[in-house]
Amino acid sequence: MIVFGWAVFLASRSLGQGLLLTLEEHIAHFLGTGGAAAAMGNSCICRDDSGAEDRVDTQQQQAENNAVPTVDIRNQPRDPVRPPRRGRGPHEPRRKKQNVDGLVLDTLAVIRTLVDNDQEPPYSMITLHEMAETDEGWLDVVQSLIRVIPLEDPLGPAVITLLLDECPLPTKDALQKLTEILNLNGEVACQDSGHPAKHRNTSAVLGCLAEKLAGPASIGLLSPGILEYLLQCLKLQSHPTVMLFALIALEKFAQTSENKLTISESSISNRLVTLESWTHDPDYLKRQVGFCAQWSLDNLFLKEGRQLTYEKVDLSSIRAMLNSNDVSEYLKISPHGLEARCDASSFESVRCTFCVDAGVWYYEVTVITSGVMQIGWATRDSKFLNHEGYGIGDDEHSCAYDGCRQLIWYNARSKPHLHPCWKEGDTVGFLLDLNEKQMIFFLNGNQLPPEKQVFSSTVSGFFAAASFMSYQQCEFNFGAKPFKYPPSMKFSTFNDYAFLRAEEKIILPRHRRLALLKQVSIRENCCSLCCDEVADTQLKPCGHSDLCMNCALQLETCPLCRKEIVSRVRQISHIS
Repeated sequence: MIVFGWAVFLASRSLGQGLLLTLEEHIAHFLGTGGAAAAMGNSCICRDDSGAEDRVDTQQQQAENNAVPTVDIRNQPRDPVRPPRRGRGPHEPRRKKQNVDGLVLDTLAVIRTLVDNDQEPPYSMITLHEMAETDEGWLDVVQSLIRVIPLEDPLGPAVITLLLDECPLPTKDALQKLTEILNLNGEVACQDSGHPAKHRNTSAVLGCLAEKLAGPASIGLLSPGILEYLLQCLKLQSHPTVMLFALIALEKFAQTSENKLTISESSISNRLVTLESWTHDPDYLKRQVGFCAQWSLDNLFLKEGRQLTYEKVDLSSIRAMLNSNDVSEYLKISPHGLEARCDASSFESVRCTFCVDAGVWYYEVTVITSGVMQIGWATRDSKFLNHEGYGIGDDEHSCAYDGCRQLIWYNARSKPHLHPCWKEGDTVGFLLDLNEKQMIFFLNGNQLPPEKQVFSSTVSGFFAAASFMSYQQCEFNFGAKPFKYPPSMKFSTFNDYAFLRAEEKIILPRHRRLALLKQVSIRENCCSLCCDEVADTQLKPCGHSDLCMNCALQLETCPLCRKEIVSRVRQISHIS
């Protein structure tokens, strides 16, 4: 979650620079995963205080010129994770250009180690944001991301998304210059096939920009050459990771309707039908490609004559699945409801449809990607704030296992565990013992000591739940098939006790769901949040009254004016 806290921190700096001149940098959360991105925004990371660091350079130069030997701690190497002093004033010269490649690699190296709320954002990350304030600096940062992020690091693409999403919006001139520098086309996609990292990173950059610049700027970015490049990357000769991120980039370009039409006219669906056969491939990288290809065929690039997956999937043995009705549109859930993936820059969360209040329960998760995910148990009172980076384990009502950073999360605090880092294909087990009030986490059958913190605030109403950083995916087993590593103690499974009607199991593609929503009629006096109950509750002291009591009780601030809610009053005149 820490990565999203950084986003909030960096965005707030540009709003309150005048008040923050003498303050030290705030800390932030890393995600994981992690970590949200709508708080990751388009703010420009500017500096405008005394320019102390620039004066240090000047003083040092004068001292050298005068040949006066002095001992100054300012000459000592800077701590690589310490934020810089606040920057130059509006009329002062910019600092000397940093080693961009080194800063990118420093950020990638340190990002997985920042796990505590009191830690400061990495100096390298803040410096990159400052450099990106100019067109030249922004271009340097983008080219460095393409050039140096290694293929094998599971957090590489997420760091690309994090850095670009928090950098200032590029100007039209900067985008034009970038397309000229990259000079992408189908032929370029065939070059350097033995070094797929460059093409993977290029596609990740394009996808991030397409998401950030949705609208006319995205249309302008999708030139014929870039479209040809991404389509060429989908060919079977390409490395699977290049295919994956080229497809994700095309998905994000398709968020703009004109781009969607352009991409659809390229006969992309014919290529995706071939890739869809990889959905259950034993190679977990190909499996990701298959998952995204199937999702795109069902939701974006429809193929005439192809039956939608939800219409043919066999759900007869599934009685518990992921709840697709209380997740954001950014989380992808498979048609059988047991596999989830996040390709957005936010920290997306999901929970199971079945809730337990007593007994001993167990479920398993197969790790498809080895990046930041927080998986475990949440309750009815848990708050999932995807754009602020709050997920499972980030409040007092949930607890989560993080196998990438080797942490246990509770109440937005973490502690290390002794399991090795998880890898693709690993099985994570989750045991909830409500009799003994404890949770036990397993990795490939090896258990950790019990966790009991969450029971100080909650003793019932538990759901299986997970939160995903960008480009992460896993599959859940709630008991519909045999477990790989069942615990030795007696336990129950969700699938044995849950029940779902046939219509409740259906996970509709977006276009089908939107069509149904258009047919729904909403009462004039209904709650503005749930649209089901009558708006019979007034919030105090602001006086707004567009909510039902059920929704009002779940809020701490008014959704209209953001004032704190002191009390909620039911208006008798509205009760029928």
